[in-house]
Amino acid sequence: MELLLQLLSGLISLPWWGYVLVTLGLTHITIAAVTIYLHRHQAHRGLDLHPVVSHFFRFWLWMTTGMVTREWVAIHRKHHAKCETGDDPHSPQVYGIRKVLLEGAELYRVAAKDSDMLAKYGHGTPEDWIERNLYSKHSALGITLMAVIDVALFGAFGLTIWAVQMLWIPITAAGIINGIGHFSGYRNFQTEDASTNVLPWGILIGGEELHNNHHAYGSSARLSNKWYEFDIGWFYIRTMGLVGLAHVKKVAPAIKMRLPVPRCDLQTLHAVVANRYDVAARFANSLKHACASELQRLKARGVLIEKNVFRSWLHRDPEALSSNERAKLDEALTTSSDLKTIYTMRQDLANVWKRSTAPKEQLLHYLEEWCTRAERSGIAQLKEFSSQLRRYATA
Repeated sequence: MELLLQLLSGLISLPWWGYVLVTLGLTHITIAAVTIYLHRHQAHRGLDLHPVVSHFFRFWLWMTTGMVTREWVAIHRKHHAKCETGDDPHSPQVYGIRKVLLEGAELYRVAAKDSDMLAKYGHGTPEDWIERNLYSKHSALGITLMAVIDVALFGAFGLTIWAVQMLWIPITAAGIINGIGHFSGYRNFQTEDASTNVLPWGILIGGEELHNNHHAYGSSARLSNKWYEFDIGWFYIRTMGLVGLAHVKKVAPAIKMRLPVPRCDLQTLHAVVANRYDVAARFANSLKHACASELQRLKARGVLIEKNVFRSWLHRDPEALSSNERAKLDEALTTSSDLKTIYTMRQDLANVWKRSTAPKEQLLHYLEEWCTRAERSGIAQLKEFSSQLRRYATA
């Protein structure tokens, strides 16, 4: 009887809040492993990790998630390459928010069965002996071992701790990040996808809630961008860097402004291309009142288009619009010369970074010509934005 009680209570006895803290601590290590090792180190190569740290994270993820590094990396890289299209492994814009929230883990498992996808997007991930013979081959063994350890340490409460550990990544990563992070929240950058930043989840999700920032600068080891955004994963990376356990390779370029120059120069061009998503966001914000005014005027004529819908059309590729959206857009542009000017100027501005491989002199001429057209457009907000564009400088 005493032995049974000992097994039920485990080697460690804690008050109820002690078990809560232990659970949060263990799941926090898991989310740190996902964001630092799988995401920023393996998938995007934004930093290098000391082999001891890298292997610890790999071992921990084997025990707490059963995820295989190559599979996770390949699926995530494909997500970036095919974002919000029918080939995106887990876009709520394609599958619906309900399915991604509730069945995100199942979408992951389906995608992981695609051997061609793994070969194309999974390059550069660990292929050593222990990966081939243990982590990849016996992924279920790790989570079984975690269950045994939890029960041995905490008895019956250990089963609850283990259950939370098993649900943590499907809920936070597959649900909140892949689901809500492409459905609802605020945006610092006008990326071509629907990515958003979701607050306040910082400590629970390790900085991954800053998803729009990440899609703007995918290879950056730092996910925070504004002063009020806290990326705890970046804090850990900087701390490890102080003792030689991590080396940062890439971070998002700092946005620097100067006094407006009379004409665009190479510094302007480089800054506009490097910070294109910030430029796009500032364009949308600068022109929102002009667009709202014109849309209100169109409403009086029977042409009903919501402000947010038109703003989404501004940064989307025209070829990505449905036939119905294209028809509504054409009607709006035909009816309002100001909206047509704003829309055309936005598409022409996007051509600056779409043609970034063209000769610099040609791009510089194109950008200066764009600013001149904006100043002569007769739209005050476009003229003001042209002046703002000439303030961009390289950091």
